[in-house]
Amino acid sequence: MTDTPLHYMTITEVAALIEARELSPVEVTNAMLERIDAEDGHLKSYATVMADHAVASAQRAEREIAAGDYRGPLHGVPIAVKDLCFTNGVRTMGGAKVYMDHVPDFDSTVVARLESAGSVLLGKLNLTEGAMGGYNPALQIPLNPWNNDRWAGSSSSGSGSATAAGLCFGSLGSDTGGSIRFPAAACGIVGLKPTWGRVSRYGVLALAESLDHVGPMTRSSADAGVMLQAIAGYDTNDPTSLSAPVPDMLAGIGDGVDGIRVGLDERHVSDGVDPELAQAVLDGVRVLEGLGTEIVNIQMPDVDKYLSAWPVLCSSEAVAAHRENYPSRRDDYGPWFRGWLDMGAGKSAADYAEANNMRAECNGLVREAFRDIDVMVCPSTTGPAYPVTPEKLYGPMDSQRGTAFQRYTVPYDYNGAPTLSTPCGLSGDGLPLSLQFVGKHLSEPLLCRIGHAYEQATEWSGLHPDV
Repeated sequence: MTDTPLHYMTITEVAALIEARELSPVEVTNAMLERIDAEDGHLKSYATVMADHAVASAQRAEREIAAGDYRGPLHGVPIAVKDLCFTNGVRTMGGAKVYMDHVPDFDSTVVARLESAGSVLLGKLNLTEGAMGGYNPALQIPLNPWNNDRWAGSSSSGSGSATAAGLCFGSLGSDTGGSIRFPAAACGIVGLKPTWGRVSRYGVLALAESLDHVGPMTRSSADAGVMLQAIAGYDTNDPTSLSAPVPDMLAGIGDGVDGIRVGLDERHVSDGVDPELAQAVLDGVRVLEGLGTEIVNIQMPDVDKYLSAWPVLCSSEAVAAHRENYPSRRDDYGPWFRGWLDMGAGKSAADYAEANNMRAECNGLVREAFRDIDVMVCPSTTGPAYPVTPEKLYGPMDSQRGTAFQRYTVPYDYNGAPTLSTPCGLSGDGLPLSLQFVGKHLSEPLLCRIGHAYEQATEWSGLHPDV
């Protein structure tokens, strides 16, 4: 056993102990349920705790492993999923009052695949309403375990909070405009947004289908690879899922990064970014250079001019996603998301077409900037987690919010490229800082490899909040 408390071990650490039968799935599951019971009344990361289901799954995993039927590194490991993912017989609310009585009669593909891998599902995690920017007043707001008065990262905030606080070993989030990367950055964990289509969206409540991604949130890049391995792959129930073969996400993960071409645009990293964060990212680049990567100076396009297309695309598609309840149950939506849907309903076909053309132009410029590199490095956000209040988070929608804070996220929702965010320091206020690796399509194994090398060379991913 390591000196790390059980609840802060990585998936790979716990998996090794379970495989060696030094730790039982039932033992670890009970420990996690006890920790949730002790801590989550305050943090509010869980929408639904599935204690009976989790114990039954752990008992089954224990029997299977004892019989020599070990399925792999998720077998017997307790995880949780964002409450957008349908779970058979368990309500899936999507952070919305209109779905508070919604009990699916089947599992989403991602939940089914995690179950097939032998994982233990602890429960469903809280999120913003409809996976957008604000919360429904009928539901709870997850807290940032590093500082309860700071932003927990928007949509997948429950996933970020629970994973950072040691209330699960890994979780699933979703990302339409940054909602894997924002909570990963705010809560000091790893977030992997896969290539669009790498993971099936069947049975996952939509926000904007052409932009939605589902991916892992963990405490290491290797763990992100483990979870992605389980959920990736073509799904006949989701024709937009990719038929490309799923590689070994951890292949060569310990082989180092010698010769990998890392693109850097210092202006892009620094302009309009919190100075502590910008310096931490640049320090991270120097670490990578010392590990043998080739730092290539690139020129990123001015992506800010294209960000205004995102609210048009997202809000318009959100109206389509919620057509069964909006506008017929408009008043049951919270003020934040109601305003978002109203905005989308006011957009014309011409507005959407113009925004889609802007998206295509941005994609072309970004593609050109990536031509001669393997990955690009930049911040995950423009700054550390900022102060918030429940009143602001419940709404109404902040019309002055702007889009600049999405500079490092939206372009890769536009083009569907994979990204990996990992901790790169602490601010003077003791808040996590995060850098992001952006890859080319289907390059997730390379992202896990470079994230792993960086984490092994630094201390940041081993830091945890004082819960």
